[in-house]
Amino acid sequence: MGVPLVVWALTVVALVALTLVDYFVHVRESHPPTLTEAAGWSAIFVGIAVLFGAGVVAVRGVSKGIEYFACYLSNEALSVDNLFVFLVIIGSFAVPRTAQQKVLLFGILVAILARTIFIFVGAALISVFSWAFYLFAIVLLVTAGSLAKPTASEGRSADTAVIRAARRFLRTSERYDGDRLFTIENGKRVMTPMLLAMIAVGGSDLVFAFDSIPAMFGLTKNVYLMFTATTLSLLGLRQLYFLIDGLLDRLVYLFYGLAAILAFIGVKLMLHALHRNNVAFINGGNPVPVAELSSAASLTVIVVILVITTATSLLSARGRAQSAVAGARRHATEYLDQRYALDPAERERIFARLLREERQIRSLPAKYRALIGREDELMDLIQQAHRVHDTHNQN
Repeated sequence: MGVPLVVWALTVVALVALTLVDYFVHVRESHPPTLTEAAGWSAIFVGIAVLFGAGVVAVRGVSKGIEYFACYLSNEALSVDNLFVFLVIIGSFAVPRTAQQKVLLFGILVAILARTIFIFVGAALISVFSWAFYLFAIVLLVTAGSLAKPTASEGRSADTAVIRAARRFLRTSERYDGDRLFTIENGKRVMTPMLLAMIAVGGSDLVFAFDSIPAMFGLTKNVYLMFTATTLSLLGLRQLYFLIDGLLDRLVYLFYGLAAILAFIGVKLMLHALHRNNVAFINGGNPVPVAELSSAASLTVIVVILVITTATSLLSARGRAQSAVAGARRHATEYLDQRYALDPAERERIFARLLREERQIRSLPAKYRALIGREDELMDLIQQAHRVHDTHNQN
């Protein structure tokens, strides 16, 4: 791996210390982070990642620095896909906004642990079986194809086999007790939905590890760079969730961008596998003379794809329409669920956002109203929220 053990130890200690600071400063005392707080800490985490990359350039050279930044950016992009799933899970379990930080931190720690294990397993496979490069390339190309489907972001659910088993065999409560994992109900100690939400978030991260780790091996063979890039990108994910809350639904073309990135890395990995080929039934077990793509080309392609797909999504009328529809459905559901936000100020904030989204929906051109699945159901949900709000104000 080319990195002394003492450097590994110092890096792990620094990352653990950063995680503990984040926990004690933000997560231990449950509170919904403000936009300013989320933006500030997101900038801090990104700044730390950039400074680390600058250190890699200074110590190991530009080539390794480019590999690190390519890994970091691709991880950050793929992590946005995680955020969509987090949004579904948190909405499905109606996690109170004040408790969401703990759920997200748990999921991120599971992701770091899972991806670290997969990185070392992947490195061991490659060192023993050179055909593993072909396997990783195929995984990426198949994943890219599934992401490119228009329905790739739909139909996601928190109703996993793990959750169904937990609900069936464990004593679980239907109500939250602050941010506690267990509560007393009818004289018995039972799990709260908070713990189930954590299990769902952690379980979803195991799936994403199968996509992201092969992509890392397509960008660098240095395990240390993969580990640090992955960990630093994930540590800033929780604050990013709150920073771009409301913008996630507008990224309508992001999945096409992620598909293009994974396909590009898959092709790059396949070319590398052919270049180092020793599989008997391919070219008689001899290397295939093919061109290989440089790390600088990889970084350039990733940046260009992300800029184009993000800008196109944010500027598109379709993105604004989809954001209003998805946001209205989510905020109406949150407002009607009394477990979600008991704080009057928080409930008013949710209702104010619902009103803005309702106005946007009613002003949509006819061609975008097709984006509203089950339109009558959505409008009925919004009217229910209005009736509850009016009743609350009268009282």
